[in-house]
Amino acid sequence: MTKSKLEKLRAAILRAFPHLVTGTFKLITDGWDSAAVDVDGKLIFKFPRSKAARKALRREAAILAIARPALSLAVPDLQLHKGPPLFSSHLKLKGRQIEAEDYARLPEAARQRLGEDLARFYAELHGLDPVLMKAAGAEPVSDWHEAETIRENALPLLSHKLRRVARHVIEAHERLPPDPHGLIFGFFDGHGWNMAFDRKRERLRGVYDFADSGFGPLHEDFTYSNAISSDLTSKIVSAYEKLTGRTLDRRRIDILTGYHHLSELADFAEDIGRAKDMRRNFKAWAKEHADFSA
Repeated sequence: MTKSKLEKLRAAILRAFPHLVTGTFKLITDGWDSAAVDVDGKLIFKFPRSKAARKALRREAAILAIARPALSLAVPDLQLHKGPPLFSSHLKLKGRQIEAEDYARLPEAARQRLGEDLARFYAELHGLDPVLMKAAGAEPVSDWHEAETIRENALPLLSHKLRRVARHVIEAHERLPPDPHGLIFGFFDGHGWNMAFDRKRERLRGVYDFADSGFGPLHEDFTYSNAISSDLTSKIVSAYEKLTGRTLDRRRIDILTGYHHLSELADFAEDIGRAKDMRRNFKAWAKEHADFSA
């Protein structure tokens, strides 16, 4: 995005918030769907780019209005501004993203606490009234690619060894029965990029970006934390089972995670840079699951 474009976003913000005229404006996201601007490290403004993105932003605000009071973790208090252009604002959650390297440096007590905090978040979210969430605009989450699409688009990008693993994953996914816990309203985006983690206190401060939340199979909601660490996912699952009384199938989560990596690879098969990242993700997953290479 050019400086002149950022100036246009700044002008739109100042029309609604003139007192920010002396603030420092920084573009933090310039994605396909939205652009996001940080002001003074305290406020976040998000500008949707399309009709679909504007609809998604309105839906996210309505969902958060219902979910926020029920959640122990902080989530954005998303306020909409009609403009034009339509945009949202919220106080920036304190903390930074957490990635695999950050998790690896944490002491065991902090890892356990993080797993328990996220387990409570999922338990509270999954306990929300589906009728209320549907009325707020929650929809089914996006489906992953069908097996044939993955075979056609993803497998040719893998080495011979990884291709064999991928075939086993696809076959295992095809054999999975429907989720024993059915469909729930969930987050479905619980990787570290959507978390505000206080590194000094080694504590999760909040979770954000509910654009991908919606109705989906319960076990799928536990696949995304594997982007941080499979150890974290294990801790989340164990704590979640104690909180809810539900028994989760860890093998199912493993299969879903591997299949999701392949679906993402199929998504970006024609994007050399992104495909390389997706291939690396699947390779790392396969290294932890040697039983699939047999």
